[in-house]
Amino acid sequence: MTDEIRPPLEESQEVADAVEDDVAVDAFITGGGADRDNPDFLEPGQEPHWRTGADQPWDPEDLAVAEGKDPTPENVEKAREELDRDGAAAIERTVP
Repeated sequence: MTDEIRPPLEESQEVADAVEDDVAVDAFITGGGADRDNPDFLEPGQEPHWRTGADQPWDPEDLAVAEGKDPTPENVEKAREELDRDGAAAIERTVP
């Protein structure tokens, strides 16, 4: 059995080759779009657009279910009255 002395791993050619192969990995590139680290900034005076639950049309059946109720005729009628009376505010209370 030969007692061969090996250099430390960090001094090996394999490690040197791995260090030289420092290229971007496509899966980690965000494309420069807005994200947590690169937010979009508004120009002075520009208003933000917030998407809310009321940005889409709602049926009374959908509102009744969103409120945690079964879509029975009575619950659907109450939701219809709520939509007629309060409009988008009825949706915002349930689905902000």
